[in-house]
Amino acid sequence: MTSSGDKASDRGGAAGRGVFRALGSRNFRLFFVGQGISLVGTFLQQVALGWFLYRVTDSKTLLGALAFFSQIPSLVFAPLAGALADRWDRKRALIAIQALAGIQALALAIVVGSGNAPVWSLLFLATVLGVLNAFEIPFRQAFVSQMIDDKAMLPNAIALNSALFNAARLVGPSIGGVLVATIGEDRCFYLNAASYVAVVLALVAIRPNPTQPSAHHRLGREIMDGIRYVRSHEPIRDLLLLVSAVGMFGLAYTVLLPVMARDMLQGDARTLGFLMGSGGVGALTAALYLASRRSVKGLLSRIAVMGGLAGVAVVGLSLARHQAACMLLIAVGGFGFVSAASGANALIQTLVDNRYRGRVMSLYTLAFLGTSTFGSLAIGWVSDRRGFPEAVFLFGGAFLACAAVFASRVPALRADMRDRLARASDPGTI
Repeated sequence: MTSSGDKASDRGGAAGRGVFRALGSRNFRLFFVGQGISLVGTFLQQVALGWFLYRVTDSKTLLGALAFFSQIPSLVFAPLAGALADRWDRKRALIAIQALAGIQALALAIVVGSGNAPVWSLLFLATVLGVLNAFEIPFRQAFVSQMIDDKAMLPNAIALNSALFNAARLVGPSIGGVLVATIGEDRCFYLNAASYVAVVLALVAIRPNPTQPSAHHRLGREIMDGIRYVRSHEPIRDLLLLVSAVGMFGLAYTVLLPVMARDMLQGDARTLGFLMGSGGVGALTAALYLASRRSVKGLLSRIAVMGGLAGVAVVGLSLARHQAACMLLIAVGGFGFVSAASGANALIQTLVDNRYRGRVMSLYTLAFLGTSTFGSLAIGWVSDRRGFPEAVFLFGGAFLACAAVFASRVPALRADMRDRLARASDPGTI
């Protein structure tokens, strides 16, 4: 636990840092550095694995299957993970999860480096990582509130966490594209395994603020209590539905980027790195924009607008045939999707009762990754049968329709949120 003097120092330092004010907290600063190193390794591995699988199989369906097996565990385990995140020591759990993820990356390096990597082994290891992610994300999302001392800094910390993810999404693929072409996929996996050391050491050094665990009932009852809480809270419910649409339709096209890089643009792994990095540019810009905001006031309307912008970008991507145009549209889409999904995260964490934080964030994970499971598999199947452009157009159009429905709900949601915050003696935030 930090001392009162440390807390005062953290708050004072944070106030003067503008966009990066949450980094005034020692705990969050440690986490930010360690997690950043690990995330670069994660995206490096993502480029290497997608490129390796498509290189040896030439199958768009298997690209979708790879994403499916890495994401289906979130659909199964996220509700359980959320209930456990409201019970268990989050720091210890995160240390164990990150260490196991490092072992998974090491196993992947050994399998691919052996020169005999059957597809089933790649899908199995992707599933293992998916199980770990299903637990890591709700624990990490809930743990953010324990790393800062001033609740007013929570939206900034969430936005910086998103900025970190998307900075890694920019740097990791760019480095990955070069390294895959020069040192091979297996060495990229070894580098990712080593990167987990940084986040484990950071977590060990963190001294989190204590939190009151939820009352222990049967896990099934606690999970259902979380679901009922979301169903009765219309703003949180509708924000989670929009995030579901982002995962199911909006970002499904990303699993086909190896197809765009090699078959449409006649490029190589470097081309794939540029395409993924373009999404990182837009996403990082959005995350920094969210971090610069002093409150979540007015964010609901911006989520609706940015969701529509992202949908238009994906539809446009289905018509693009030149690398520069593709990179521009992917960047715009990245900006829109992160503005919508991370903005929804910030609003949800502002509105949620702390007793339900872990369970609600597990539902956020389920909404984002669980739906991506089916979106990734479906777009790979459609692309194999109808072609890349048609598949991207169909999914982009579906997301655009979902964004329009959410936009029509904004006035009612805003009124509901103001009523809830007024009852909590915090009016005028939205």
